[in-house]
This record gives sequence, structure tokens and C-alpha cells, in this order.
Amino acid sequence: MATEIIGHLLSAGTSQFTVGCSVSQLNVPSFGALVRAPLGEGCQVYGLIHDIHIDDDGLVRQLVTADNVSEEVMRDNRERRIVPVEMSVLAVGYEQDGKIYHLLPPRPPLSLDVIYLCDDKDVAHFTERFGYFRHILNGKDIPIGEVLAAHIQQAQAAHKDKSWKEKATQEVITLLRDDYPTLMAVLGALGEI
Repeated sequence: MATEIIGHLLSAGTSQFTVGCSVSQLNVPSFGALVRAPLGEGCQVYGLIHDIHIDDDGLVRQLVTADNVSEEVMRDNRERRIVPVEMSVLAVGYEQDGKIYHLLPPRPPLSLDVIYLCDDKDVAHFTERFGYFRHILNGKDIPIGEVLAAHIQQAQAAHKDKSWKEKATQEVITLLRDDYPTLMAVLGALGEI
């Protein structure tokens, strides 16, 4: 199991949750990464990061309009920033007693629960089957093609089977065969990896 903590839960529902971290932790997670949130009792929720954003605060608004702001002040604001970096995560499944389900979890994580970045072993185990793709393809207000492309690229690196990417692409084509505009957008993004 991965032990790399990427942040703590800010808010959650059964289909999505938001994770917060300090700017100093931002080098760990990336767009499309698979993360997990232990729920206890042998259960944990898996999700894909589909958005990373940094909200402004009053000081940032003042600094961007000020002339001749010193490098020290800029560095201080970046390193000691109180407003968290927020990551939006799409729930794509859960694990119960070692068995993976590509269904929505029985309950969301709780506020301030620790969220972990999945290591290659976790990623390979969760992505053995493609049932979780339907959650991504049905995601509202997420860049479906970009999330899939980033995820597939990262997941391929975790698989010993080098044909995993081709199998994943074939599954996407099958799932989107009746939605030509979305299929073309997704294949366009996948063509970049």
C-alpha cells in the first residue's frame, strides 16, 4: 500500500470528494492520478484527480497588482500560504476486504481523513478490469478525454503487461461507440500519449 499522503479530505459525497493540501505538498499528486481514502473496517475508496486548483486570497490579489514585489515576499506567500491547494477527485470504486469493486463506495470518506497517492501495485490491482471507466465517461463537468489520457498514461507505467494501454483504448472505443463526438475527443487526447 502507498504511504504517500497527498492531503486531507475537505468535503465529500459518494461520487466525488475534495482534498486539500499545502503548497509544499503539491509536487506529489498529479492530474489523472489514482488516489485512495481508507474508510476503516477493511474498506477504502478509490478516485481519480480530475482538477487541481489554487484559490486566491486577499494578499495574492494585492501582490499581483503591486510593483516591485521582492522575491522573498513571493516565496514567503508560496511556502507559507494558508489557503490550501484543492484537488477534486472522482470516485471510481472501492475495495472491501481485498476485493475491488468498480461501483460507488458504500459511504464517502469523512472530513480530514488522510488521502494517499496509490503506488504502482495499487494502480495495477485496481485497473486489472475497466469497469471504472463508466464513472469517468459519465462524469459531469470534468474534461473526460484529458482525465482518461492522463490516467491511462500513468496506469500503463504501473502494468507489467505492455498491451494494457491498447486494451484500455479498445474498451473506451467500445463504451463510446454510440457517442461519436465524445469518442473523437477522447481519442484525440489519447493520441497525445
